[in-house]
Amino acid sequence: MSAATPPIWISEQQIVSLMNLSGAIEALESGLAQQAGGVALNMGKTHVAWGHNNLHAIGAAFQEAGIVGTKTWAHTEGGACPLLMLFDSTNGQLKAILEAFALGQMRTGGISGVATRWLAQPDAEVLALIGTGKQALAQLAAVAAVRRLKLVRVYSPTPDKRRAFVERAREKFEIEIVEASSVEAAVAGAPIVTTVTRATQAFLPASALARGAHVNAVGAITEERIELADDVFARCTRAVVDDLGAARRLSTEFVRAYGATDRWNEVVPLCDVVAQRLARTASDDITVFKAMGMGVSDLALGLRLYALASRMGLGIPLPQPRRELPRLD
Repeated sequence: MSAATPPIWISEQQIVSLMNLSGAIEALESGLAQQAGGVALNMGKTHVAWGHNNLHAIGAAFQEAGIVGTKTWAHTEGGACPLLMLFDSTNGQLKAILEAFALGQMRTGGISGVATRWLAQPDAEVLALIGTGKQALAQLAAVAAVRRLKLVRVYSPTPDKRRAFVERAREKFEIEIVEASSVEAAVAGAPIVTTVTRATQAFLPASALARGAHVNAVGAITEERIELADDVFARCTRAVVDDLGAARRLSTEFVRAYGATDRWNEVVPLCDVVAQRLARTASDDITVFKAMGMGVSDLALGLRLYALASRMGLGIPLPQPRRELPRLD
């Protein structure tokens, strides 16, 4: 591509026209395979918190594609505005800025879809979904993309929000979707459980989980949040994370289970599961996938979207930033 090609701004509307969730899952598996092969490098996640708000930054380098990038967003009580920026890895020039609301939902949902594809029972037909916030619908869709779901049981502690979510989900999916009156009622016998909450106290004990259940633990991505009780890990025969470094620093659940005894070698990166095809075995009891969010995932989607937008002539051209000498007076 010519060096004179201007960078582009890819809007939310263009992103949803270019990629659906199934396409995101495919792009994620490709990116994870590149990470396992050492050609996609992840930048450690960083964040700062104030009150009930957080500022985050993640990134990655895709060496074969010649693209590096970072996504940043402030998750505040008043809202958020996530942006993904792509740069040329040889000259550092800006290639694209992507609005990243839908991209983030596809990444967060899609990575659970990848994990579910490899770690859940192949014939699983029931999903327990705990949490009904902004990410919940994409989480349901991602599991439905990789398993033939017949029943989804939904729980959140606020009845009105729970009811509204179930009604909205029923409009989008030809699946039986019902409200559950408690966490225990939702997960009873369920072969797949997804938790996507902002809880700060554990609410899911091992006793509530069926043998062979797969858990996507999505909500607790900073130190103050926690969803899984400690005893879940006593039964866990396969613990998988997207970003091992972030889990070691930021996942209170995993630090409690693996940090004190230095058992981190028992935790497997999702990229290795994909590259080595480490599917669930008949002897597995509970499997846990911990989604921390990582730059490789966002960049995998960003690269695919940038390629599609460029091919189709989409995106708003931007001026290339140029250096100016500062005023030193």
